Amino acid sequence: MASVFRRTRSKFWHGYWRDSNGHPHSCSTKQTNKKEAQRVVDLWEAAAQRKKSAQHVRSVFASIFQDIYGQAIPVATIRGFCVKWLEEKTPESSKATFLAYQTTVNDFLAFLGQRADTDIAAVSRTDIITWRTSLSARLHTTTVNRHVKILRMMFKAAHRDGFILENPAQHVEATKARNEEVGRRPFSIAEIQAILAIADPEWQSLINFGFYSGQRLTDLALLTWANIDLERDEIRFVARKTAKRMIVPICAPLKQHILSLAAPGEDPHTPLHPRACETIRKQGYASNVSRWFGELLAQAGLRTVSDHRGRGIGRSSRRKRQELSFHSLRHSATTILHEAGVPASVAQAMIGHDSEAVHDNYVSVGSEAIRRAAATLPEI
Repeated sequence: MASVFRRTRSKFWHGYWRDSNGHPHSCSTKQTNKKEAQRVVDLWEAAAQRKKSAQHVRSVFASIFQDIYGQAIPVATIRGFCVKWLEEKTPESSKATFLAYQTTVNDFLAFLGQRADTDIAAVSRTDIITWRTSLSARLHTTTVNRHVKILRMMFKAAHRDGFILENPAQHVEATKARNEEVGRRPFSIAEIQAILAIADPEWQSLINFGFYSGQRLTDLALLTWANIDLERDEIRFVARKTAKRMIVPICAPLKQHILSLAAPGEDPHTPLHPRACETIRKQGYASNVSRWFGELLAQAGLRTVSDHRGRGIGRSSRRKRQELSFHSLRHSATTILHEAGVPASVAQAMIGHDSEAVHDNYVSVGSEAIRRAAATLPEI
Protein backbone atom coordinates (compact mmCIF):
# COMPACT_ATOMS: atom_id res chain seq x y z
CA MET A 1 0.00 0.00 0.00
CA ALA A 2 1.29 3.46 -0.87
CA SER A 3 2.61 5.47 2.06
CA VAL A 4 4.27 8.80 2.76
CA PHE A 5 7.16 9.78 5.01
CA ARG A 6 9.30 12.84 5.63
CA ARG A 7 13.09 12.81 5.54
CA THR A 8 15.18 14.57 8.15
CA ARG A 9 15.43 18.29 7.47
CA SER A 10 13.11 18.10 4.47
CA LYS A 11 9.87 20.08 4.38
CA PHE A 12 8.42 17.84 1.65
CA TRP A 13 6.66 14.50 2.07
CA HIS A 14 8.12 11.57 0.10
CA GLY A 15 6.05 8.75 -1.32
CA TYR A 16 6.66 4.99 -1.32
CA TRP A 17 4.76 2.58 -3.59
CA ARG A 18 5.18 -0.58 -5.67
CA ASP A 19 4.50 -1.17 -9.36
CA SER A 20 2.69 -4.09 -11.00
CA ASN A 21 5.86 -6.21 -10.77
CA GLY A 22 6.29 -5.54 -7.07
CA HIS A 23 9.28 -3.25 -7.55
CA PRO A 24 9.46 -0.46 -4.96
CA HIS A 25 9.60 3.22 -5.91
CA SER A 26 10.22 6.32 -3.85
CA CYS A 27 10.05 9.97 -4.83
CA SER A 28 9.42 13.39 -3.33
CA THR A 29 5.84 14.57 -3.79
CA LYS A 30 6.94 18.22 -3.43
CA GLN A 31 4.02 18.58 -1.01
CA THR A 32 4.21 20.00 2.52
CA ASN A 33 0.67 18.86 3.35
CA LYS A 34 0.57 15.16 4.30
CA LYS A 35 -2.99 14.64 3.08
CA GLU A 36 -2.25 16.10 -0.36
CA ALA A 37 0.98 14.10 -0.52
CA GLN A 38 -0.94 10.86 0.17
CA ARG A 39 -3.38 11.67 -2.66
CA VAL A 40 -0.47 12.07 -5.08
CA VAL A 41 1.25 8.83 -4.00
CA ASP A 42 -2.01 6.85 -4.17
CA LEU A 43 -2.39 8.05 -7.74
CA TRP A 44 1.21 7.12 -8.60
CA GLU A 45 0.60 3.61 -7.26
CA ALA A 46 -2.64 3.26 -9.21
CA ALA A 47 -0.83 4.24 -12.42
CA ALA A 48 2.15 1.96 -11.71
CA GLN A 49 -0.08 -1.04 -10.99
CA ARG A 50 -2.39 -0.36 -13.94
CA LYS A 51 -5.41 -0.33 -11.62
CA LYS A 52 -6.82 2.57 -13.58
CA SER A 53 -6.50 3.68 -17.18
CA ALA A 54 -3.89 6.27 -18.08
CA GLN A 55 -6.64 8.70 -19.07
CA HIS A 56 -8.40 8.28 -15.71
CA VAL A 57 -5.16 8.71 -13.78
CA ARG A 58 -4.34 11.81 -15.76
CA SER A 59 -7.77 13.37 -15.19
CA VAL A 60 -7.57 12.76 -11.43
CA PHE A 61 -4.02 14.04 -11.30
CA ALA A 62 -5.10 17.15 -13.24
CA SER A 63 -7.73 17.78 -10.57
CA ILE A 64 -5.13 17.47 -7.79
CA PHE A 65 -2.74 19.71 -9.69
CA GLN A 66 -5.45 22.35 -10.10
CA ASP A 67 -6.34 22.20 -6.38
CA ILE A 68 -2.74 22.50 -5.20
CA TYR A 69 -1.22 24.92 -7.71
CA GLY A 70 -4.29 26.74 -8.96
CA GLN A 71 -3.43 26.08 -12.60
CA ALA A 72 -4.15 23.44 -15.21
CA ILE A 73 -1.77 20.51 -15.74
CA PRO A 74 0.23 20.70 -18.99
CA VAL A 75 -1.65 19.16 -21.92
CA ALA A 76 -0.49 18.59 -25.50
CA THR A 77 -1.47 16.57 -28.52
CA ILE A 78 1.04 14.08 -29.86
CA ARG A 79 1.60 16.18 -32.99
CA GLY A 80 1.81 19.40 -30.98
CA PHE A 81 4.46 18.06 -28.64
CA CYS A 82 6.44 16.57 -31.56
CA VAL A 83 6.57 19.99 -33.21
CA LYS A 84 7.61 21.61 -29.92
CA TRP A 85 10.32 18.98 -29.31
CA LEU A 86 11.78 19.39 -32.81
CA GLU A 87 11.88 23.17 -32.35
CA GLU A 88 13.86 22.68 -29.13
CA LYS A 89 16.27 20.31 -30.88
CA THR A 90 16.98 22.64 -33.80
CA PRO A 91 19.70 24.76 -32.10
CA GLU A 92 21.09 21.73 -30.23
CA SER A 93 21.65 19.42 -33.20
CA SER A 94 23.66 19.24 -36.38
CA LYS A 95 21.71 19.28 -39.63
CA ALA A 96 22.15 15.53 -40.10
CA THR A 97 21.08 14.73 -36.52
CA PHE A 98 18.03 16.98 -36.76
CA LEU A 99 17.05 15.29 -40.03
CA ALA A 100 17.20 11.92 -38.24
CA TYR A 101 14.94 13.25 -35.46
CA GLN A 102 12.52 14.69 -37.99
CA THR A 103 12.36 11.45 -39.98
CA THR A 104 11.50 9.45 -36.84
CA VAL A 105 8.82 11.89 -35.71
CA ASN A 106 7.20 12.06 -39.15
CA ASP A 107 7.11 8.27 -39.44
CA PHE A 108 5.53 7.88 -36.00
CA LEU A 109 2.89 10.54 -36.73
CA ALA A 110 2.07 8.88 -40.06
CA PHE A 111 1.72 5.55 -38.25
CA LEU A 112 -0.74 7.06 -35.74
CA GLY A 113 -2.84 8.74 -38.42
CA GLN A 114 -5.78 10.67 -36.90
CA ARG A 115 -4.68 9.65 -33.40
CA ALA A 116 -1.71 12.02 -33.78
CA ASP A 117 -4.08 14.87 -32.83
CA THR A 118 -5.14 13.29 -29.51
CA ASP A 119 -3.62 13.74 -26.04
CA ILE A 120 -0.02 12.54 -25.85
CA ALA A 121 -0.85 10.89 -22.52
CA ALA A 122 -2.91 8.30 -24.42
CA VAL A 123 0.14 6.76 -26.14
CA SER A 124 0.90 3.33 -24.68
CA ARG A 125 3.84 0.95 -24.75
CA THR A 126 1.75 -1.28 -27.04
CA ASP A 127 1.53 1.59 -29.56
CA ILE A 128 5.32 1.92 -29.61
CA ILE A 129 5.81 -1.84 -30.03
CA THR A 130 3.28 -1.98 -32.88
CA TRP A 131 5.09 0.89 -34.60
CA ARG A 132 8.43 -0.85 -34.08
CA THR A 133 7.02 -4.00 -35.69
CA SER A 134 5.85 -2.00 -38.73
CA LEU A 135 9.36 -0.52 -39.06
CA SER A 136 10.95 -3.97 -38.87
CA ALA A 137 8.96 -5.07 -41.91
CA ARG A 138 10.71 -2.50 -44.14
CA LEU A 139 13.92 -1.35 -42.47
CA HIS A 140 17.21 -2.81 -41.30
CA THR A 141 17.41 -3.68 -37.59
CA THR A 142 20.00 -0.97 -36.90
CA THR A 143 17.71 1.67 -38.40
CA VAL A 144 14.70 0.39 -36.46
CA ASN A 145 16.60 0.59 -33.19
CA ARG A 146 17.77 4.12 -33.97
CA HIS A 147 14.14 5.20 -34.54
CA VAL A 148 13.06 3.65 -31.24
CA LYS A 149 15.93 5.35 -29.40
CA ILE A 150 14.93 8.76 -30.80
CA LEU A 151 11.27 8.24 -29.86
CA ARG A 152 12.39 7.23 -26.35
CA MET A 153 14.23 10.57 -26.11
CA MET A 154 11.15 12.49 -27.17
CA PHE A 155 8.83 10.82 -24.67
CA LYS A 156 11.43 11.28 -21.95
CA ALA A 157 11.19 15.02 -22.61
CA ALA A 158 7.38 14.81 -22.46
CA HIS A 159 7.63 13.07 -19.08
CA ARG A 160 10.12 15.66 -17.84
CA ASP A 161 7.78 18.50 -18.82
CA GLY A 162 4.76 16.94 -17.11
CA PHE A 163 2.74 16.03 -20.22
CA ILE A 164 2.77 12.29 -19.40
CA LEU A 165 3.00 10.28 -16.17
CA GLU A 166 5.48 7.74 -17.55
CA ASN A 167 7.54 7.20 -20.68
CA PRO A 168 5.74 4.56 -22.84
CA ALA A 169 8.91 3.93 -24.86
CA GLN A 170 11.21 3.48 -21.87
CA HIS A 171 10.90 -0.30 -21.67
CA VAL A 172 10.51 -1.02 -25.39
CA GLU A 173 13.51 -3.22 -26.11
CA ALA A 174 15.77 -3.04 -29.17
CA THR A 175 15.12 -5.58 -31.91
CA LYS A 176 17.66 -8.30 -32.64
CA ALA A 177 19.39 -8.62 -36.00
CA ARG A 178 18.00 -11.21 -38.38
CA ASN A 179 20.20 -14.01 -39.67
CA GLU A 180 19.93 -12.75 -43.24
CA GLU A 181 20.97 -9.21 -42.41
CA VAL A 182 24.43 -8.13 -43.45
CA GLY A 183 26.61 -6.34 -40.91
CA ARG A 184 29.47 -3.95 -41.50
CA ARG A 185 32.89 -5.52 -41.98
CA PRO A 186 36.42 -4.12 -42.34
CA PHE A 187 38.27 -3.87 -45.64
CA SER A 188 41.17 -6.17 -46.32
CA ILE A 189 44.45 -4.53 -47.36
CA ALA A 190 44.01 -5.96 -50.87
CA GLU A 191 40.55 -4.37 -51.14
CA ILE A 192 41.87 -0.97 -50.05
CA GLN A 193 44.65 -1.21 -52.64
CA ALA A 194 42.10 -2.09 -55.33
CA ILE A 195 40.05 1.04 -54.53
CA LEU A 196 43.14 3.27 -54.44
CA ALA A 197 44.13 2.00 -57.89
CA ILE A 198 40.99 3.44 -59.53
CA ALA A 199 40.31 6.45 -57.25
CA ASP A 200 40.95 10.07 -58.21
CA PRO A 201 43.48 12.06 -56.11
CA GLU A 202 40.89 13.44 -53.68
CA TRP A 203 39.44 10.03 -52.94
CA GLN A 204 42.94 8.57 -52.63
CA SER A 205 43.62 11.20 -49.99
CA LEU A 206 40.36 10.57 -48.11
CA ILE A 207 41.02 6.82 -48.12
CA ASN A 208 44.54 7.33 -46.77
CA PHE A 209 43.24 9.58 -44.01
CA GLY A 210 40.39 7.17 -43.27
CA PHE A 211 42.65 4.13 -42.97
CA TYR A 212 45.57 5.72 -41.08
CA SER A 213 43.45 7.79 -38.68
CA GLY A 214 40.26 5.74 -38.32
CA GLN A 215 38.10 8.88 -38.37
CA ARG A 216 34.65 9.50 -39.85
CA LEU A 217 34.10 10.66 -43.43
CA THR A 218 32.49 14.00 -42.45
CA ASP A 219 35.36 14.97 -40.15
CA LEU A 220 37.98 14.06 -42.75
CA ALA A 221 36.16 15.86 -45.56
CA LEU A 222 36.02 19.06 -43.48
CA LEU A 223 39.74 19.04 -42.58
CA THR A 224 41.69 22.18 -43.48
CA TRP A 225 45.43 22.78 -43.33
CA ALA A 226 44.84 24.53 -40.00
CA ASN A 227 43.97 21.11 -38.54
CA ILE A 228 47.33 19.63 -39.59
CA ASP A 229 50.35 20.08 -37.29
CA LEU A 230 53.33 18.54 -39.08
CA GLU A 231 55.78 19.71 -36.41
CA ARG A 232 54.02 17.61 -33.77
CA ASP A 233 52.72 15.06 -36.28
CA GLU A 234 49.12 15.55 -35.14
CA ILE A 235 45.68 16.10 -36.64
CA ARG A 236 43.59 18.33 -34.36
CA PHE A 237 39.84 18.82 -34.80
CA VAL A 238 36.50 18.63 -33.02
CA ALA A 239 34.50 15.55 -34.03
CA ARG A 240 31.22 16.71 -35.51
CA LYS A 241 29.15 13.80 -34.20
CA THR A 242 30.38 13.75 -30.59
CA ALA A 243 31.78 17.32 -30.17
CA LYS A 244 34.87 15.61 -28.75
CA ARG A 245 38.22 17.37 -29.22
CA MET A 246 40.41 14.92 -31.11
CA ILE A 247 44.19 14.78 -31.37
CA VAL A 248 45.13 11.99 -33.78
CA PRO A 249 48.80 11.10 -34.38
CA ILE A 250 50.09 11.24 -37.94
CA CYS A 251 51.92 7.99 -38.71
CA ALA A 252 54.81 7.88 -41.20
CA PRO A 253 52.80 6.69 -44.28
CA LEU A 254 50.13 9.35 -43.68
CA LYS A 255 52.74 12.08 -43.22
CA GLN A 256 54.36 11.06 -46.50
CA HIS A 257 50.95 11.33 -48.17
CA ILE A 258 50.26 14.76 -46.63
CA LEU A 259 53.63 16.07 -47.82
CA SER A 260 52.71 14.98 -51.35
CA LEU A 261 49.59 17.17 -51.38
CA ALA A 262 49.55 20.64 -52.90
CA ALA A 263 50.69 23.39 -50.54
CA PRO A 264 47.83 25.38 -48.93
CA GLY A 265 49.11 28.80 -49.99
CA GLU A 266 48.56 31.73 -47.64
CA ASP A 267 45.16 30.62 -46.27
CA PRO A 268 45.53 27.90 -43.59
CA HIS A 269 41.77 27.26 -43.77
CA THR A 270 42.04 25.85 -47.29
CA PRO A 271 40.34 22.42 -47.27
CA LEU A 272 42.42 19.33 -47.97
CA HIS A 273 39.53 17.75 -49.87
CA PRO A 274 37.74 20.63 -51.66
CA ARG A 275 34.92 18.82 -53.46
CA ALA A 276 33.83 16.75 -50.46
CA CYS A 277 34.22 19.71 -48.11
CA GLU A 278 32.10 22.04 -50.24
CA THR A 279 29.35 19.42 -50.62
CA ILE A 280 29.09 18.74 -46.88
CA ARG A 281 29.23 22.41 -45.93
CA LYS A 282 26.43 23.13 -48.39
CA GLN A 283 24.17 20.19 -47.42
CA GLY A 284 25.08 19.82 -43.75
CA TYR A 285 25.57 16.07 -44.01
CA ALA A 286 27.65 13.52 -45.95
CA SER A 287 25.04 11.39 -47.75
CA ASN A 288 26.07 12.51 -51.26
CA VAL A 289 29.76 12.03 -50.53
CA SER A 290 29.01 8.57 -49.10
CA ARG A 291 27.11 7.75 -52.29
CA TRP A 292 30.11 8.75 -54.39
CA PHE A 293 32.26 6.36 -52.40
CA GLY A 294 29.66 3.62 -52.96
CA GLU A 295 29.97 4.19 -56.71
CA LEU A 296 33.74 3.87 -56.35
CA LEU A 297 33.28 0.56 -54.54
CA ALA A 298 31.04 -0.64 -57.35
CA GLN A 299 33.72 0.26 -59.92
CA ALA A 300 36.21 -1.78 -57.88
CA GLY A 301 33.83 -4.76 -57.89
CA LEU A 302 33.27 -4.58 -54.12
CA ARG A 303 29.61 -3.58 -54.19
CA THR A 304 26.61 -4.20 -56.41
CA VAL A 305 25.94 -1.40 -58.87
CA SER A 306 22.97 0.83 -58.03
CA ASP A 307 21.28 3.11 -60.56
CA HIS A 308 19.58 5.08 -57.71
CA ARG A 309 16.20 4.74 -59.39
CA GLY A 310 13.02 3.44 -57.83
CA ARG A 311 12.11 -0.13 -58.73
CA GLY A 312 8.43 0.07 -57.88
CA ILE A 313 8.83 -1.95 -54.69
CA GLY A 314 7.56 0.82 -52.44
CA ARG A 315 8.39 1.59 -48.81
CA SER A 316 7.17 -1.83 -47.63
CA SER A 317 10.37 -3.50 -48.86
CA ARG A 318 13.44 -3.59 -46.62
CA ARG A 319 16.38 -1.72 -48.09
CA LYS A 320 19.48 -3.83 -48.68
CA ARG A 321 22.33 -2.86 -46.41
CA GLN A 322 25.83 -2.93 -47.89
CA GLU A 323 28.59 -4.58 -45.86
CA LEU A 324 31.26 -2.14 -47.11
CA SER A 325 31.23 1.65 -46.91
CA PHE A 326 33.69 4.41 -46.05
CA HIS A 327 32.97 3.64 -42.40
CA SER A 328 34.52 0.22 -42.98
CA LEU A 329 37.91 1.95 -43.00
CA ARG A 330 37.20 2.83 -39.35
CA HIS A 331 36.53 -0.86 -38.70
CA SER A 332 39.76 -1.77 -40.52
CA ALA A 333 41.88 0.62 -38.46
CA THR A 334 40.35 -0.59 -35.18
CA THR A 335 40.80 -4.26 -36.06
CA ILE A 336 44.43 -3.85 -37.17
CA LEU A 337 45.30 -1.93 -33.99
CA HIS A 338 43.92 -4.77 -31.88
CA GLU A 339 45.63 -7.47 -33.89
CA ALA A 340 48.90 -5.58 -33.48
CA GLY A 341 48.51 -5.84 -29.72
CA VAL A 342 47.64 -2.18 -29.06
CA PRO A 343 45.78 -1.97 -25.70
CA ALA A 344 42.03 -1.55 -26.13
CA SER A 345 41.98 1.71 -24.14
CA VAL A 346 44.67 3.24 -26.38
CA ALA A 347 42.92 2.15 -29.59
CA GLN A 348 39.61 3.48 -28.25
CA ALA A 349 41.17 6.87 -27.48
CA MET A 350 42.79 7.11 -30.93
CA ILE A 351 39.65 6.15 -32.86
CA GLY A 352 37.47 8.35 -30.65
CA HIS A 353 34.78 5.89 -29.52
CA ASP A 354 32.68 7.09 -26.59
CA SER A 355 32.59 3.76 -24.76
CA GLU A 356 34.20 0.35 -24.61
CA ALA A 357 30.93 -1.25 -25.74
CA VAL A 358 30.85 0.88 -28.92
CA HIS A 359 34.55 0.21 -29.51
CA ASP A 360 34.04 -3.56 -29.27
CA ASN A 361 31.52 -3.41 -32.13
CA TYR A 362 34.31 -2.22 -34.44
CA VAL A 363 36.71 -5.07 -33.67
CA SER A 364 36.76 -7.94 -36.15
CA VAL A 365 39.18 -10.82 -35.84
CA GLY A 366 41.05 -11.48 -39.08
CA SER A 367 41.62 -14.95 -40.52
CA GLU A 368 45.39 -14.66 -40.05
CA ALA A 369 44.96 -13.88 -36.37
CA ILE A 370 42.71 -16.93 -36.01
CA ARG A 371 45.30 -19.12 -37.77
CA ARG A 372 48.05 -17.83 -35.47
CA ALA A 373 45.85 -18.59 -32.49
CA ALA A 374 45.15 -22.11 -33.74
CA ALA A 375 48.88 -22.70 -34.29
CA THR A 376 49.55 -22.13 -30.58
CA LEU A 377 47.50 -25.18 -29.55
CA PRO A 378 49.78 -28.05 -28.37
CA GLU A 379 49.98 -31.51 -29.87
CA ILE A 380 48.16 -34.18 -27.89
